[in-house]
Formats: sequence, structure tokens, C-alpha cells
Amino acid sequence: MAPRFIGLFRITARVGMVRYWMDLPNELSHIHTTFHVSQLRKCVADDSTVISFDNIRVDERLNYVERPIAILDRKTKTLLNKVVNLVKVQWHHPKGSERT
Repeated sequence: MAPRFIGLFRITARVGMVRYWMDLPNELSHIHTTFHVSQLRKCVADDSTVISFDNIRVDERLNYVERPIAILDRKTKTLLNKVVNLVKVQWHHPKGSERT
């Protein structure tokens, strides 16, 4: 699921040693409710880390859709036998702009 951490959800039951059932809202009803422990993180309540479900856009393959804002820098890196183009992009993100 991307973005990887999208909200605060209550764990309803433990299934086996490493799986948990989650209580998800109706907006996420198309997602399976059982998660592996590696997909979960302890919640530290902070209003700046909560993302509204209205701002999250997911395509038909359940991938998170991010929009680029601007191209900040371009470089060409020469390796042993090939040339690689590097582009630094500023992305629109609900918690603030991110540059990668």
C-alpha cells in the first residue's frame, strides 16, 4: 500500500505470529484487512503526520499517484560504458513538497 503509512487504524485481532486484522474505514473497503507485522508501525500521535483520505489518489492497481511540480536540476553521469541522465524532481505531497 503506498503511501506506506496512511492513517491511524485499530488492530482488532492477532492472526498467527506475524499477522494482524485491522479495522479499516469504508473508504478503504477494497483493501484486504489482514496485514503483516512489517507493514505496521507504532503510532505516535501527531497532527502533522495524519493525511486526509480525500487527498490520496490511488489508481486501478492500488498505486499511489504523485504529481511532479517542477524539474529542479539535470545532470549527465558517465559510467564505465554508458551514460546515465539524472533528473531532480520536486513532487507534490500532502505533507509538503519532496525532492528526489
